[in-house]
Amino acid sequence: MKIKQLSLRIRIFLSMILLIILASVLIAAVTIYQYKEQTDEYNKGRLDRKEESVTATINYWLNSPQNTYEIIEENLAAIFKDKIYEISDIENLKINIYDLKGRMAKSSQSGFVKSDVPTQLSDAILKSISQNFEHRFTNTTIIDGNTFQSSFTYITDNKFKPIGIINLQYLQDNSAQDKDLIEFLYRLLMVYALMFALAILLAYFISSYITRSIKAITDKMRRTSLTGRNEKIILKEASTEIFTLVNAYNAMIDELEESAVKLAKGEREQAWREMAKQVAHEIKNPLTPMRLTVQSFQRKFDENDPKIKEKINEFSKTLIQQIDTMSSIASAFSNFAKMPTQKCEELNVVEVVKHALDIFSEDYILFFPKQDEIISELDKTQLIRIITNLVKNAAHALDEVENKKIEVSVEQNNGNVVIKVADNGKGISEEDKERVFEPKFTTKSSGMGLGLPMVKNIVEAYNGTITFTSQLNKGTVFKIVLPKK
Repeated sequence: MKIKQLSLRIRIFLSMILLIILASVLIAAVTIYQYKEQTDEYNKGRLDRKEESVTATINYWLNSPQNTYEIIEENLAAIFKDKIYEISDIENLKINIYDLKGRMAKSSQSGFVKSDVPTQLSDAILKSISQNFEHRFTNTTIIDGNTFQSSFTYITDNKFKPIGIINLQYLQDNSAQDKDLIEFLYRLLMVYALMFALAILLAYFISSYITRSIKAITDKMRRTSLTGRNEKIILKEASTEIFTLVNAYNAMIDELEESAVKLAKGEREQAWREMAKQVAHEIKNPLTPMRLTVQSFQRKFDENDPKIKEKINEFSKTLIQQIDTMSSIASAFSNFAKMPTQKCEELNVVEVVKHALDIFSEDYILFFPKQDEIISELDKTQLIRIITNLVKNAAHALDEVENKKIEVSVEQNNGNVVIKVADNGKGISEEDKERVFEPKFTTKSSGMGLGLPMVKNIVEAYNGTITFTSQLNKGTVFKIVLPKK
């Protein structure tokens, strides 16, 4: 998962934890660096002090009456024949004495132990000593895993004339400092482990507190819709930024409600305009043959015609048929326009559906009740209207089908009445599926397209649902779910 996809709460939580870890690593790094610097300073200062002490001892020995040798380069080995061991033991140092050309003159290391001390100094060391203002050169070497600090400086006579070079090798023993560092880092680790645990809790509560207001806003936004009633957000405690966001949301809700009212008004006006057009169109259909019938009768009327009675009866029959058509049109639009008025009564849904199907004489209409009795509180007339409209639609879909079949089933499931009407007709195309429940939409050559919208109005008045599945040239299944009470 990418970081950008993480929630704000998790990002705040991880940021605080990462900050604690980074701080602990930095403090540990600074501590180790500071320890190294202090250790180097300590070893350097200790070497300087030992070098001063050895230099003072050598100068004292050179000018001592006990030294019977002339203070010259050629006598270095004789001068320090035994004294070098004494000084080495006192100072606990390895001491090597070279002549001015870098050749070994005397060393405190003797016996059969193999020495790693060079018998000849390199030209680089000699050059560094001679060119240095203090005539001093230091370096660090590692021998057998031990770190030694070495210093090279001149041995001078009482006239400060160089007669040789003294090399001091100081073994760096940092075990005590290393032990102190390990103990300090261990304590620091314990402290930061405790801080880390506290930081996790603190980060959790802080991130929860920060995102609580945002979550409340998010929940409100998810429930925001154009058709439903939207509630404003009221927060008692929040940051300035959150309050700005809340005020913007509340202002948007006000604007949305105004827009919804305007939109609903516009949709109602548009719907009534469309309905008026449809009513006018449907009424014009029977008016045309009525006009033609009257005009024809007017032209051919002859009171002396022996068949005048027969013609009047035919003329009246035609007019009555067209008037009945207009009356059915008016009734259909009237029934659709008004919300279904429910006269609920306790009834057996199985019997009512069977009664509704009795008006159809087609033998391909089959009824399959899953139970013998399903008691529910519904309006009998509206339930019959639902069944008859669905079956009529299914029958129209079978016009070009050879082996026609309509199956109606009823069952109860989870406290609901489930009614299914299935046919093996031509099915509903993808482009027509979204318009099935629109008023005046129809795929039939006749009819006003009000059957399914009326059924939908009745079902939704009971807080029920109507859905369908369809495949072209295979059939359609309408499913209605109504609460039993």
